[in-house]
Amino acid sequence: MEIILMERIAKLGQMGDIVSVRDGYARNYLLPQGKAIRANAANKARFEAERAQLEARNLEAKSEAEALAERIGEKTVVLIRAASETGQMYGSVSTRDLATAISEDGLTIDRTQVSLARPIKTLGLHEVTLVLHPEVELTVTANVARSEDEAERQAAGEDVNVTERDEGFEFEEDLELDEELLEEIEGEEEEATEEEAE
Repeated sequence: MEIILMERIAKLGQMGDIVSVRDGYARNYLLPQGKAIRANAANKARFEAERAQLEARNLEAKSEAEALAERIGEKTVVLIRAASETGQMYGSVSTRDLATAISEDGLTIDRTQVSLARPIKTLGLHEVTLVLHPEVELTVTANVARSEDEAERQAAGEDVNVTERDEGFEFEEDLELDEELLEEIEGEEEEATEEEAE
């Protein structure tokens, strides 16, 4: 289906471009969202008549998004979640959770403005992209931890997923003990086999 873009869309084109997209993408997303209109003679004429207003509105929205991006800056959002000792979370952090956490400082961020390839399911520092306008993007850091203290340690660069048991593990010594135990078990099995043979 041929459409006229009403705003810049990443990997598709700029405002006013006539592009061809799959019917489902146009009908289910671009047209209902007002991001595009069908490319026919009447709509082309309407777009040209309204082009100046659309560009002015787009420029205003872009400047508002840039001002918001300046206010957010290189923000770090702390999210407290339950997780195992290995750092695997029992749930996940979604776009809604991130939008709510960023909005707590009086900023207005919608979950549709948070871009995540997949939900966050592990503890640690994660880079998250905010798309405030088709032409304005910025990156914030999501610090996912089990407690505020742990979040501070993570921010300082410490790996909180290393457990005390892992820290005290002497690999060489434990490996030698395991080999001795294995030899002892094999020796007992050989004795048992010899007794059965007699």
